[in-house]
Amino acid sequence: MIHCPDLIEEGPRGAELRSFAAVLAAVEELCPWVTPVRLGICTIPARGPSRLLGGEGAMLQALREQLSAVALDVAPQLGIAPGLFGAQLAAREGEMVDQDDLSCFLAPWPVSVLGRPELASVLPRIGVRTLGQFAALGYREVFARFGTDAAACHSVASGEVGELAGLRDAGIARRLAAVQAPTLPVAVQPSFYGGTGAAERRAANSATRLQQWLGAEAVVVARPQGGRNPSDQAELVPFGSWPADERSEGAPWPGRLPPPAPITVFGDPRAVEVFDSSAKVITVSRQGLLTAVPDHCAVEGGRLRRIASWAGPWPVAERWWVTPRRRVRLQVVTESGQAILLVFEQQQWWLEAVYD
Repeated sequence: MIHCPDLIEEGPRGAELRSFAAVLAAVEELCPWVTPVRLGICTIPARGPSRLLGGEGAMLQALREQLSAVALDVAPQLGIAPGLFGAQLAAREGEMVDQDDLSCFLAPWPVSVLGRPELASVLPRIGVRTLGQFAALGYREVFARFGTDAAACHSVASGEVGELAGLRDAGIARRLAAVQAPTLPVAVQPSFYGGTGAAERRAANSATRLQQWLGAEAVVVARPQGGRNPSDQAELVPFGSWPADERSEGAPWPGRLPPPAPITVFGDPRAVEVFDSSAKVITVSRQGLLTAVPDHCAVEGGRLRRIASWAGPWPVAERWWVTPRRRVRLQVVTESGQAILLVFEQQQWWLEAVYD
């Protein structure tokens, strides 16, 4: 088995899926019968390749060298054991385990590796903390007390059955095909402009071909997402990335600016000075209030712009549970009619966005 812990959880940009596809491609150069189990986990039959390469140890070494040559930012773990469950544990330890030694290999592992939170909580209360202790219980007693799934876990812990239910991802092959094949992404996702017409399909095909030539990160599209700030409400992701979590986008975001949204959002906010009518610099008090009435402002030391009207300030406190971030927003309309969004943070005003 080949286990890539860094690729088990997929991020919103789909980089993990593309890296896993590269891992599979590298493994296929040595063994064409590689089977993806789920994201970050794949298997190959050991008997044939090991005979060809001079033994199981030589096969693992050849795989390590092949994967290191790919130069991916992952650290694959390799191991050999009978059954999918034993092979995954063997990969964690870099071990080679045969059938006769399987039960002894499994015995010291904690019951939590079964991936059943209820069993991991209940069994230690009755003194059963390892797979060996769990396997020593009678099958009928486990079935009667804990049910069918626990009985299946007991068979796996005993080494009698090689695979736990729920480990395989039935959709992983389709998702990998969408990444690897140049035409499949058009059929499984909205196309480049978000529609499904002929023009959209042609654009999506062009984008996919460019990704084949230049890499996945070379073609990006904007995707809306949740957030309180204008700069947080959209991101550029590689075309074909995993769909956004709609719950995150539509979740309540206290302090989020109401529509309309700004037209231009600066990736690097520009420093601004705000003055009152007597040319004194205006800041924000600890209570979140302006120290004076805004009269004019200047962006990065440029010309003064008279303020015709303004609204706010609106304090926003974020991430109080880690590194607190406190900001104050101020909407301003200049004498020329331009509407802008200012933010006061770290004792400095910043131009964050422009509405028109």
